[in-house]
Amino acid sequence: MERCEIKLYRGYANKKELVVFGHVVKKYPSGDHKYTRKGFRYARTIIQLFSIKTIPYLPVTLRVGSITANLVAEQDGYFRFQVPLPEELNGGWHEYEVSIDTVVNSKKYAAVSKEEFFIPFTSSYGIISDIDDTFLVSHSRRSFRKLFVLLARNVQARKPFDDVVKHYQLLSFASRVHPQEQSNIFFYVSSSEWNLYDMIVRFAELNGLPKAVLKLKKIKSGLDDFVMTGSGSHEHKLRKIHNILEFYPELQFILLGDDSQKDPEIYENVCNQFTKNIRAVYIRQTRTRAKAETTLFLKNIENLGIDICYFAHSNKAIIHSLDHGIVFQSPVDQQPSKSR
Repeated sequence: MERCEIKLYRGYANKKELVVFGHVVKKYPSGDHKYTRKGFRYARTIIQLFSIKTIPYLPVTLRVGSITANLVAEQDGYFRFQVPLPEELNGGWHEYEVSIDTVVNSKKYAAVSKEEFFIPFTSSYGIISDIDDTFLVSHSRRSFRKLFVLLARNVQARKPFDDVVKHYQLLSFASRVHPQEQSNIFFYVSSSEWNLYDMIVRFAELNGLPKAVLKLKKIKSGLDDFVMTGSGSHEHKLRKIHNILEFYPELQFILLGDDSQKDPEIYENVCNQFTKNIRAVYIRQTRTRAKAETTLFLKNIENLGIDICYFAHSNKAIIHSLDHGIVFQSPVDQQPSKSR
């Protein structure tokens, strides 16, 4: 029996279709304790994540309810199902399963894994947020400092920006009809790689950020790739946001990002193409002074009739959301307890 594991990610669905995805790997570093280690032991965890060995071209099977679907993983072990839903499901989180049971070149491969997918409620908003320097302090503009923080600070030592959790919790209640906790679908879309999926999920859980579907960049499998983490073209980010908006034509979306890289430019493109689907755009100011280029992009968005907010502190974004009727009800003021 050959070693084989399936790494699944949270998926999403509308009334007609389901989208779920994952990777076939030889071994995936598991256990939440890995993300709370300190010093060199934590750095080793991150290095292990960028040394994952994927397995190409294995057939995988999806099962959810009465659905069974099959496909073959790609060269980097990635697979993505987009399949019809035979019956309408209720809004909220639902479970799905992916399995492998095959023989290739006289080698036996077998594995099974389960994850969840989300269906928005009728009155939902969609929230699309960047990660680095939007809610997670990352120093994206300074490559070496970003790498140092990634290697040296575990999920307990990494920090969200002040009041950003409160703002995202408020947005989880935003509704065009009636506020309801966790009624909205959140997407965290980033230029970080799939290697960092569990670290991001664990950070969000520890800090009380809304449960989200993550859309990340192509998985890396070497230390050379690790040094360049999060860099390169951001075209994949624009493409994935377009895919989300096309998948949910009935939803209005709230976009959140920062001015450290390409978010303002990407969001202007999105707003030009999907004007009627965008409710508001929030951009965090990461420098001491506002960027003239960002101000121009946001002005162009505002001229489309879309609410914009360029802010240095999240309390300004919170006030904007309340003043513009995007949120109506505050969640319970409760901070998550952190593991020790």
